[in-house]
Amino acid sequence: MKLEQQTINGIEIRIAENTDQASAVTAELIAEQIRQEPRSVLGLATGGTPMETYRRLIQMNQAGNVSFAEVTTFNLDEYIGLSPDHPQSYRAFMNANLFQHIDIDLQKTHVPSGIAVDIASECKSYESKIRSAGGIDLQLLGLGHNGHIAFNEPGSPGESRTLQVDLTAETIEKNSRFFESIDQVPRHAITMGIATILESRRIVLLALGESKADAVARMLRGLITSSHPASELRNHPAVTVVLDRESASKLGSTELSPKS
Repeated sequence: MKLEQQTINGIEIRIAENTDQASAVTAELIAEQIRQEPRSVLGLATGGTPMETYRRLIQMNQAGNVSFAEVTTFNLDEYIGLSPDHPQSYRAFMNANLFQHIDIDLQKTHVPSGIAVDIASECKSYESKIRSAGGIDLQLLGLGHNGHIAFNEPGSPGESRTLQVDLTAETIEKNSRFFESIDQVPRHAITMGIATILESRRIVLLALGESKADAVARMLRGLITSSHPASELRNHPAVTVVLDRESASKLGSTELSPKS
């Protein structure tokens, strides 16, 4: 597999030739973490970006190349108002695209409850569960077109913990492809906060496609600012960004920017 590696503003970058190879690289990073520490705590993401990564992890598990038997997982977020069995809930997504096909204990898979009676208490409880598990060893992230990570939209404070958030019109529009109409897309979500994410011992961010190229360039080359939440990752000591050629297409000619 042809793979370009470089470092930009302290972040390790791996650039694959295409989306399949980028997903394979990401799956192998997760598998390596589990092989090194079978009782790893993983932070997981949803959406279109990680689906091929999950498919490859399923193949690796079924081939006996990695076991999830002792792994604990925490998902980044969940829509408020959707029950776990709603087909567009993130719990349903994770069950269908990963958990039901691997040797993981479902009792050790955690997704925030979007139908909790007291959302504030649910957020505090989720933070407590992460702490009780010993913290997250490896956090998988995607990247929003506007720079959001999880559902931390532009303007989110860097010190935020798991919380209720309002989704922006742009995010609602982007996510409407998963629903029958845009009117069905929830307007609110529970998400891990930026501070929660940054406490993970290692972070792997996967971005795919030309539509993410601007967000990738701003994340790695622009100022560190709350208006582009992913730029906060440059304050973390162990981040790997995995890209395909298209998502990396705007990195090469941009001058490095200071960490400010």
